[in-house]
Amino acid sequence: MIRIADVTKSFGENKALSEVSLDIFDEELFVLIGPDGAGKSTLFRILVTLLLPDKGHVLIKELDVVKDFWKIRTVVGYMPGTFSLYPDLTVEENLAFYARIFGTSLQKNYPLIREVYEQIEPFKNRAAGKLSGGMKQKLALSCALIHRPEVLVLDEPTTGVDAASRKEFWQMLKKIQQEGITVIVSTAYMDEASRGDRTCFLHKGELLKAGTPEEIRESYPFPLYACRSKNNFALLKALRNEPSTALAMLYGKTIHYSPARKDFSVGTFLSDLERTGNYGPIEYRKTTPSMEDSFAFLSKQ
Repeated sequence: MIRIADVTKSFGENKALSEVSLDIFDEELFVLIGPDGAGKSTLFRILVTLLLPDKGHVLIKELDVVKDFWKIRTVVGYMPGTFSLYPDLTVEENLAFYARIFGTSLQKNYPLIREVYEQIEPFKNRAAGKLSGGMKQKLALSCALIHRPEVLVLDEPTTGVDAASRKEFWQMLKKIQQEGITVIVSTAYMDEASRGDRTCFLHKGELLKAGTPEEIRESYPFPLYACRSKNNFALLKALRNEPSTALAMLYGKTIHYSPARKDFSVGTFLSDLERTGNYGPIEYRKTTPSMEDSFAFLSKQ
């Protein structure tokens, strides 16, 4: 288990993390989601012993990230958000280098990385800096796995990657998890939030909610409606200006809207708006909250 307790980290006057507490279970695929600047990378760098927390503590497999940092580096694999391998070394040379650092070899742990490595093996003599984005991603993942870590930490690995490659990457992560490895992934893509066993939402350095995707969706506290008119932007502005509104945001071709009171008459309210505003007919129907709805609501609290 990974136990994060009251972790706080500041850079000057900017508080990147504020008393974050979280448990991540063994062999779990855990997703950390939040916008840029939420504190995801800071938390990950503390997990992998690259930063010291100002306050609080982190235990990974009963090892303290401050006192036992050398031991932790042997059980954790880390793939940072930016490509950080040696661009002048070939694919094969990068893998050999990282294997030697951890006292192992490509051959010893080849079964674990085989599915990933087979896709880049045809380019094993190419300099890493000349690989495509998707191939760089696979090489970085192979290097992070080369010593067969117990915990794999991936900082926004799908950023800037096309949709097909993103889907393929998540399939690979599921297979890595099945090897008994705890996988922790951060992302800014809301559609990836439900791909893990559990998810947590980080916003402005604070952890707002953690749970299974189902638990997070079911925690949405108000009725939710999908609304549509001929002038959605004007309607959105009107809904946001209404004091009784708990949530109003664009969602595809509709507006997801929630009143802050469960006894609120949505039909009457929207009929009044339709008569007094330049929206045309306003269609609405009750809908099921999504992860995005839950996180949007939480971030406004």
